[in-house]
Amino acid sequence: MSARVLVADDSSTMRKIILRSLQAVGVPSAVEAGDGEEAVALFQQSTFDLVLTDWNMPKKNGLEVIQEIRKLNATVPIIMVTTEAEKTRVLEAIQAGVSDYLVKPFTADTLRQKLEKFGC
Repeated sequence: MSARVLVADDSSTMRKIILRSLQAVGVPSAVEAGDGEEAVALFQQSTFDLVLTDWNMPKKNGLEVIQEIRKLNATVPIIMVTTEAEKTRVLEAIQAGVSDYLVKPFTADTLRQKLEKFGC
């Protein structure tokens, strides 16, 4: 059984890149959300082994998505996929409960390493 992954990013191009990278590392499909609100709604409706979320999204940003998901599930790995690498932002996300960071642009190998770290 492959991991169930939720991918939240307001850029359809970025979602395609992430989905292709997931396929390349052996995750055949993922559930896509086009904004933070949709991501939280999908998470409430289903069970996921991993969440990949962008930082900058409409309706709810990545930080709000992390906070909402943490209220529902304290242990699911959440990886923030972002161009935001400033230390204050990283600390904010860690305090909100993010599990790891994936800075854009990333390679399929980098994604594979993150997935393996969380047993996906």
